[in-house]
Amino acid sequence: MVAIQRGSALGDGIDLNDLRFWQRPLDERAAAFARLRAEPAPRFYPDPPVPFTKRGPGYWALVRHADVMEASRNPQIFSSEPNATSVIDSPSWLQRYVDSMINMDDPRHAKIRRIVSRAFSPKMLAKTENDVQARATRIVDELIASGPGDFVAKAAVRLPVEIICDMLGIPDDLYPRVLRLTNIVLGNSDAEYTGITPEMGRLRTGLGLAKVALAGRDLHRLAARLGRERVAAPTGDLTSALVNANVDGEKLTTKEFGTFFLLLVVAGNETTRTAIAHGLKLFTDNPGQRELLMEDFDGRIAGAVEEIVRMSTPVICFRRNLTRDHEMNGHTYREGDKVMLFYNSANRDESVFDDPDAFDITRSPNPHVGFGGPGPHFCLGANLARREITVMFRELFTRLPDLRAEGEPDRLTSNFINGYKRLPCTFTAP
Repeated sequence: MVAIQRGSALGDGIDLNDLRFWQRPLDERAAAFARLRAEPAPRFYPDPPVPFTKRGPGYWALVRHADVMEASRNPQIFSSEPNATSVIDSPSWLQRYVDSMINMDDPRHAKIRRIVSRAFSPKMLAKTENDVQARATRIVDELIASGPGDFVAKAAVRLPVEIICDMLGIPDDLYPRVLRLTNIVLGNSDAEYTGITPEMGRLRTGLGLAKVALAGRDLHRLAARLGRERVAAPTGDLTSALVNANVDGEKLTTKEFGTFFLLLVVAGNETTRTAIAHGLKLFTDNPGQRELLMEDFDGRIAGAVEEIVRMSTPVICFRRNLTRDHEMNGHTYREGDKVMLFYNSANRDESVFDDPDAFDITRSPNPHVGFGGPGPHFCLGANLARREITVMFRELFTRLPDLRAEGEPDRLTSNFINGYKRLPCTFTAP
């Protein structure tokens, strides 16, 4: 029997609960996860103390590609209930706003996904094709006109948030509000977005959760207002499709629509913006890969997008909960255990990827888990994200051939999103 390795007690600096670990340079983090993958068994970490919540015993850190894949394929054993998005179980006053389909198993998950997947059908997504292109063209027009500066604010953040807001029928003048609220939801551990500083000690996490609840409440209220309007007068947008959908006699409740609305505006904004920002930095640091892409853009962009997502892994981790005792890859888990699936580590697993720390747009096969592992929770918006990244880089690189990142990014302080808050860029205007 392999002895349990309790992560925070080993003294090697790999404390996945400590935000200071997640502020370390990306190459140092990658090296730490390589060490974890080389160990004979998963490490066990105690739950972090969080005000307003009940502290559990802890979780197993799944860092190998094989473990993440197998856990994803077996939702009957590795459950998403009661929570899949954080180590702790959210208090009820927060859960009411964030208890989306991500935190559900079948049959609840299947019901909602069956309804909402109709809205993400090829026919529905085809309607966005022209809009994605038109908005990307305008964004690059305005980037050229305004000159070099923060690539995140001027380009990366704009396309995904404008597209998802337009799909949902959110008025243009509300885009800044939606962006501010989604920054709070996913940036709740970053003082810039919450105003909560490290000096506040343990209380900072509890206050961060309260900020998330308030932001979630505001997004739910926006969803409820739009939903009422679309029930009374459908307009053909995604909100109309969702609130009026009736699949085999099943409809979304007001709460179900509100939580899915929040999921869409949060995930549809942050993850794609993160991939686009990381993409520019990756191509800047690897100019040979950019030259390779531009030699045959149409032939190589699909592979480039997958490699950007693998290298950036916008969503770092999700949680699963053991429904029964189970042995997986030589380790026995017990009913009630929690595991965290670290996608960032699985995407650098040297047993799966040759030279995993290299950015290679020709990598094939590329079985990354940047959109989640296989199974019922694979990202519903993966194809939309791929389309947005493709169109954005076509516009950027064909119209600004010398566009590059300048200096280091200002990274989000988070153990959930691998985000860039700011990334300086430079170019010569045509």
